[in-house]
Amino acid sequence: MKKLARKARRNEYPWANLPYQELLSWRFRDLGIKVEGTEVGRCVDRLYAELAEKGLTFRPHVWLSSEWFSPDATPGIAIPFYLAHPRLKKLEQRQMLEVEGGTESSCLRILRHEAGHAFDTAYRLHRRKRYREIFGPETMKYPKVYSPKPYSKSYVLHLDMWYAQAHPAEDFAETFAVWLKPGHRWRKHYKDWPALKKLEYVDELMAEIGQEVPPFHPRFFVEPLKELKSTLRDHYTVKGVHYAAARPEFFDSDLRRLFSDSKDFVANATAASFLRGRRQNLRRLVARWTGEYQYTIDKVLDDIIKRCQQLRLRLTQSPQRAEIDTVVLLTVQTMNYLHAGHHRVVL
Repeated sequence: MKKLARKARRNEYPWANLPYQELLSWRFRDLGIKVEGTEVGRCVDRLYAELAEKGLTFRPHVWLSSEWFSPDATPGIAIPFYLAHPRLKKLEQRQMLEVEGGTESSCLRILRHEAGHAFDTAYRLHRRKRYREIFGPETMKYPKVYSPKPYSKSYVLHLDMWYAQAHPAEDFAETFAVWLKPGHRWRKHYKDWPALKKLEYVDELMAEIGQEVPPFHPRFFVEPLKELKSTLRDHYTVKGVHYAAARPEFFDSDLRRLFSDSKDFVANATAASFLRGRRQNLRRLVARWTGEYQYTIDKVLDDIIKRCQQLRLRLTQSPQRAEIDTVVLLTVQTMNYLHAGHHRVVL
């Protein structure tokens, strides 16, 4: 009976069973979805329970919007619309090739991070002298891109791609998230790391303010879903352009080291058909190692496949070996691109 009730609730929206092209024509404001009673709503409840376990009385309010964010204007958390319904999660997967926050563990990771921003805003923590000494000035201009140092021990590791290194405010939010995670033995894990000083500061700070009423806690919503007039198609068009623009460039020399246009290999499979056949696995592996969006990686593969066709390249080795070499090539090129100062700032 419970399973049938859940299925009925999922299908109660008129757009729930529409073909994707028709669903894309719906406006955000007309979706009629909410956080309560959903999987993401239960994750929010888990977050609140974790805050209570740490002795914190403040609860950031949440609402649905187009993306994840925590605004400066109010200490709350905007949650992306697609997490409020299974059909919308499938749409996000179809459009962007992944669902950010789509599992319970990844959703809680992001919620803890955004809660860090909300606490920073509610208690004006960034104005404290000690905060500025440890994390840096919050007034520092947000970069559009940044160059992470993968082996630095001055920052905690929480979200992908060393996100604590993006900005002092992100450094604090990431440190808060690590401190908040239940059962995390951060003192042991970060022993002898300079980042431990940041965790100890957050621990002391939360003990100090935990029972205090925050001085700044207006509860309003920034860009709530019910006020957004754009369609899902408009949203994904803009989002797709944004992440496609982040892709690195590949050069012919890289491809010729991996494939060949020599007549000696004319009987072998074309590089383009080989890459198309392994596309999903390649982008998943490279995204795992680089932290880059699968959408961006997929657009890179588009470029490579088209160039392989133009150059009439073919395999020169076994498909298994070629797949390994392709993963290495994509990973190295993407990491070089990111370390050159092109890493995305997203939260």
